[in-house]
Amino acid sequence: MQTQRNSVRIRRGFTLVELLVVIAIIGVLVGLLLPAVQAAREAARRMSCSNNVKQLGLALHNYHSTYQKLPRQLGGTNGHFDKGSSGGNNLRRYAPGNNGGELSALVGLTPFFEQQALWEQISNPYQVSEGTGAGNIYQPMGPWPNRTLIESVNSASGLYDPWITEIPTLRCPSDPYVGLPAQGRSNYGVCYGDSIDQTIGNMYHPYNGTFYASSTTIQKVQAATRGMFQPEIDNKFRDVLDGLSNTIAMGEFVTDNGDNDKRTVGVKGVSVKLAGGVLGCESYVDPERPRFWADTTSILNAGNVEWRRGMRWASGYAIFTGMFTILPPNREICYSSGYVQGDGILTPSSNHQGGCHVLMGDGAVRFISDSIDSGDLNRAMVAISSVNGDSTLSVPGAASPYGVWGALGTRGGREVISEEF
Repeated sequence: MQTQRNSVRIRRGFTLVELLVVIAIIGVLVGLLLPAVQAAREAARRMSCSNNVKQLGLALHNYHSTYQKLPRQLGGTNGHFDKGSSGGNNLRRYAPGNNGGELSALVGLTPFFEQQALWEQISNPYQVSEGTGAGNIYQPMGPWPNRTLIESVNSASGLYDPWITEIPTLRCPSDPYVGLPAQGRSNYGVCYGDSIDQTIGNMYHPYNGTFYASSTTIQKVQAATRGMFQPEIDNKFRDVLDGLSNTIAMGEFVTDNGDNDKRTVGVKGVSVKLAGGVLGCESYVDPERPRFWADTTSILNAGNVEWRRGMRWASGYAIFTGMFTILPPNREICYSSGYVQGDGILTPSSNHQGGCHVLMGDGAVRFISDSIDSGDLNRAMVAISSVNGDSTLSVPGAASPYGVWGALGTRGGREVISEEF
């Protein structure tokens, strides 16, 4: 007799301990992978930013090949017409307007970095199509690029759209800030060199474009503006005596977001050109948040949020499209005067870890570390001694006092750069 046994199947599941272990492993893996994903994304953004700088380098060389000179920083058109009784200042504001010779070098480069359509709008008469100013016509090269959005002239004459256009090539993907109150943000600008003296433009009359600089002013300009770009002057590659591969042409910087970032808004009233003045703004930095100014700091143009770093790609003012090789990258902005057109130390900066991109004169893109050798920051800037009062420390034609960083900013200092940077 055969006995049949019923087979009993035992089903087993996960115990609570096993489930917790699996969850813990998944949590650890996610914790390990997320930073790697974020790092990969930032690496991609940094590469895209580098490509933008490379495009500007190609545009610069193509411009020079076409015109046998570099685009002028603080250049453009002027006029002799006026509106109302408030003098020459209105020449630049109302339609048909003129830019007062205060355009950035980026304007001239637009057709060379694939913005031909925008250049066609700028270089031809432009008719306002919307608003109360509809029908008004601006002359070629547009009105003054430093008009504010809150000015009544914008409703009377109409907005000039090319100046408020945001150009992708001029934006670093790691800079998330967009839109108002900026009128066309830019993360890139030209290099003025290792001295801020005479860099606001002193050669031509700001209203009608007539040459009014005295021989003393010309002497001061030549002594102090030692970068590849000089305000209101057309330089050429032949002027770069240190060699294009040893001279910075352009640099990167972050744009302002209204958060008191020390890299996008400046402290005012510090004697930055004197010996030790370069470091004069350090004491205003919040010790607990070293990327920002302390709450009690007196900010330059605190009431006008449009006058901040990188807010106008078309303007030739250094706060918008310029940089200096004095303080190393990602340091504070510091002004000797009470207005942004004045003398201010404007360092390059970025949201990339540890430094920022610069464009060398030969078209190469280099990443400059925040810790680059910047020499003796207690030295006065190179200028004519009567300007800054430090005749023993500031000698025209002297080697840059700001180390490798300063030497990279000068076009003809004849410094020998013997180390990697």
